[in-house]
Amino acid sequence: MPFTATDTTAKKVQAVLWLTLVGNLLVLVIKAVLGFMSGSLSLLSDALHSLTDSGSNLVGLWAMANASPTPDREHPYGHQKFETIGALAIVAFLVFACIEILKNAVERIGSGTSPVAVTGWTLVGMIAVLAVNLATTLYERRQGEILNSEVLRADAEHTLSDVWVSVLVLVGLVGTWLGWRWLDMVLAFPVAAVVLFSAWRVLRRNLPLLVDERALDVQAIVDVACRVAGVVSCHDVASRGAPGRGLFIEMHMIVEPETIVEAHRITDAVEAALAEAFGPVRVTIHLEPAVVLNDPEHHRHLPEN
Repeated sequence: MPFTATDTTAKKVQAVLWLTLVGNLLVLVIKAVLGFMSGSLSLLSDALHSLTDSGSNLVGLWAMANASPTPDREHPYGHQKFETIGALAIVAFLVFACIEILKNAVERIGSGTSPVAVTGWTLVGMIAVLAVNLATTLYERRQGEILNSEVLRADAEHTLSDVWVSVLVLVGLVGTWLGWRWLDMVLAFPVAAVVLFSAWRVLRRNLPLLVDERALDVQAIVDVACRVAGVVSCHDVASRGAPGRGLFIEMHMIVEPETIVEAHRITDAVEAALAEAFGPVRVTIHLEPAVVLNDPEHHRHLPEN
């Protein structure tokens, strides 16, 4: 059974990414201007992080342009892993940002404290940036859940890390404003930790898709199939993919039809039941007649599931 997903979802995801890109570029400009004016290391590191946000938006746009679920001659299983690749590229951006933040912090410590000029306008600008980041994160995360998009979820995770980074930067700027100039350098380290943790969360969510980890519980698949009249049992059940986005299920199914036409009808019914239970799915079924259950040789090699 072919997937029921269409390219409409990809276009909606792209629209969200374009809107997010505009917001991230606006935030980047504000942070860069404030960072150079104040000389704040944490603020300049935050601007670098926002640059990686924009880069991840572009990677996401590229991934979604190539992530059509529709198979072709060269990609018979569709192109959905392009979306996973896009999410992993976002991980790379996050790791790069973490390394640069730590590098700048160590260099600043090694060269000694440099003057940081924080004004009331600097704080007002950072509060405005924080509001834009938070609104962008909530919007992108919500759309990621609605559209069931890993790219949007990963990008929202990236933007959320930017929110926490901005909070830490704001704390550092307030401390500097109060005379604690060392705080700006010290906070660069927890900023890097937040960014690295975000990278790990995105990686952990997408690796199972890349290595074809089991997508569904075997018994759940068997239960759905065996509720269809004419199905005796199932075994050698395997699944991969992502529920709601596109699943691949393979199984051996023992049936008791009297004709090939009836066996085909049972197969169609099972595929429809699996699609209703788990969303877009492509099912490959190897049919076996019920008589094989009486074959001792077959029974000896029959897996438990």
